[in-house]
Order: sequence, then structure tokens, then C-alpha cells
Amino acid sequence: MSTQSPEPTCPLNSDEDRLWRALQRMLVALPRALDEDLLCATGLSLTQYIVLANLSEADKNSMRMTELATAAALSASRITRVVENLRDLGLVTKRRHCTDARGYVAELTEAGWQRLRGAYPAHLASARRRVIDQLDPALVERLAEQLQSVADPLASAYERSVAARYREAVI
Repeated sequence: MSTQSPEPTCPLNSDEDRLWRALQRMLVALPRALDEDLLCATGLSLTQYIVLANLSEADKNSMRMTELATAAALSASRITRVVENLRDLGLVTKRRHCTDARGYVAELTEAGWQRLRGAYPAHLASARRRVIDQLDPALVERLAEQLQSVADPLASAYERSVAARYREAVI
């Protein structure tokens, strides 16, 4: 671990500071609010919903657990707990990978599909009420581009980091 101090940076101007503080508050408060809305409306947590949604978009509605953890931005232990819970609810199955005995695959069940379909309108309504309806419609396209330009490199770096940790654990 490096003990070297980071390079000095230019202080944020007032608009930049206001943006940064608002993003920090949103990053904490929004997942909590979406989770609460979804739990109250459907009984699913936001994390469970995200796992089911990722499986629904995957080839054959199944993913290796390591890939699912990365896609859902969860640790290996957290994805295991979530998938076990969803399995207990009959929403996913979990089996050994056919060619890698060390790996597991999670697969969406028909009941999982139905639960996800039922939860989608509530999640969409929550996202619209809490985020989309708060934005100037004229800015949505540009804001989406800007946020994507921040999110994409971060997601790529996260995926590379997870893959590296997985390789180290296996080797």
C-alpha cells in the first residue's frame, strides 16, 4: 500500500461543489428509497430485483455466480446469500457449472420471471417518481450521456478488479 499523498487538485467551484454534494447524498439516499418502495410494493428487495433482472437479460436466463456478482455489483459472499434466499423462494435455481466443478450457475425460474414481471411496474413507478420526474425533460438525454460517461469507465474498472481477484483466488 502506498503512503504517498495524492497530487494536489484544484478546489471545486461553488457549482461543482453543489453537484458533488448532491451526488453523494443521492448515491446514499436513492438506493434506500428505491429499496423501501420495492419492498413495500412487492416484498422484493432492490438487490433481489437487480439479481432477477440480470438473470432475465442473460443468455438462457442463467449466469455464473461470479458474473452475476459483477453484474449486480455484489461481493461473492453477498451474491451467494442473495441467490440462496431467492432459491428458497423458488425464484432461481443454483447448480454446478457443467464444465467447471468449482463454479456455480444461477438460473431464473418461471416463478422468478413472474415475480420480476410483477415487480417491474412498481420499480418503474418508483424510479420515475424519485428521479425521472424530478428532472427537466429537455436535459434527460444529455444528462444520460454525461452520467454514462462517468459510469462506464467505473464499471469497466470494477469488472477488471473482480476478474483479477477471482483469478488470484482460483490460481
